Amino acid sequence: MSELGTGLKSRHLTLMGLGMSVGAGLFLGVGAGIRAAGPAIILAYAIAGVIVVSVMRMLGRMAAQWPSPGSFATYGRRAFGHWAGFLLGWLYWFLLIMVGGAEITGASAIIAGWFDIPQWIPALLTVIVFATINLSQVKGFGEFEYWFAMIKVVVIVGFLVVGAALFFGLLPGAGFVGFDNVRDTGFAPNGVAGIATGLLAVAFAFGGIEVVTIAAAESANPAQAVRRAVNSIIWRIALFYVGSVVVIILLVPYAQIGAATSPGDSPFTHVLAMTNLPGVAGFMEAIIVLALLSAFNAQIYGTSRMAYQQALEGDAPRWLATTNAHSVPTNAVFVSVFFAFVSVGLQWWNPPGLLEFLMNAVGGCLMVTWVMITLSYIKLRPAGGKGQPWGAWATLAALIALTALMLFDASTRPQILSVLVISAGLIGLSFLTRGASRREPGARLS
Repeated sequence: MSELGTGLKSRHLTLMGLGMSVGAGLFLGVGAGIRAAGPAIILAYAIAGVIVVSVMRMLGRMAAQWPSPGSFATYGRRAFGHWAGFLLGWLYWFLLIMVGGAEITGASAIIAGWFDIPQWIPALLTVIVFATINLSQVKGFGEFEYWFAMIKVVVIVGFLVVGAALFFGLLPGAGFVGFDNVRDTGFAPNGVAGIATGLLAVAFAFGGIEVVTIAAAESANPAQAVRRAVNSIIWRIALFYVGSVVVIILLVPYAQIGAATSPGDSPFTHVLAMTNLPGVAGFMEAIIVLALLSAFNAQIYGTSRMAYQQALEGDAPRWLATTNAHSVPTNAVFVSVFFAFVSVGLQWWNPPGLLEFLMNAVGGCLMVTWVMITLSYIKLRPAGGKGQPWGAWATLAALIALTALMLFDASTRPQILSVLVISAGLIGLSFLTRGASRREPGARLS
């Protein structure tokens, strides 16, 4: 057993966070929020953004003071004891495994369509490739994810530029669009109820940024790297999400916007189609596949490090903490890949009720994680966050209000109920483990 490496830099952390949060959820899911709230979806993104910014700043301060590959699980354990660390570690591990399985299923389905081959072939090949990448030195993983995510960043920046050119009528055959689409619907066509529904649709769009603080422990200067990465990610995601939404609202008639089930239905495709360039739908397919694979790659990384830290804390078999010559937790990577396959198998098998229950639980996992991060921060008050944490209390109140909103909405209520069942089961299991760590929880791991 040895320590993890220190090959990640702040630019790796920044693009890793962007790669996790800017993905298929933005390219395919943004239409559902706009359909619910109309142009007022910008308010929903602003509210959700403020909540996530606050949570990430709290998490960033704790990660700077106590860098750990277990990140918020370590802070939950430090603040509230063994049960909290066990709950947070395995709940987030479960979230990433299930989402990763869904993403590799979606990506392999599109790739299989390109080459007219069985879906299991691209699924198997891509998992093998990403397992190999994650078994190499962490610096190699960081570089791969950096350039993977950079392509998405370039595409979104290009989308914003094209959108601005279309709006001002600067492209051949295009005229000034103006605000006709917004005037036709009004700012909030479905009122406050629509904004609330839109908020639920976008609240978890920023999920995945937390992986940055998990990775911080494998950087040479964790405090500086995580601070830079968190601050950089926040404004870039705000630009990408809000900017993309503004472009779509201005250019696409409200009647054409809705939940997308394929790249051809995506609001991004509708905007790019206005340029009259051929192959727009195929281009969006390629970008969505790239987004899915990039997120899946980072999820293998995140789950392996969570399992590694849980093993150090005595909440998982000790062999999961074994590292290879490159300081990579090989057994933890193999376990993550295995359960990613299990998740894929569940989605193809689709036993009655089970998959729906598990995916609903995934929807509520981030809420539990964010609430526990906030409570841990309030309890621990790391350096840089001294004094009365009024911002943290305000964030907690907002998260509780969002949870209440989910409970009163029939479409999101199962997410809360399912995750409560999963959480209760994990807390029960925590009492069956010894939870004895090899070191003081939160100590520097590399």
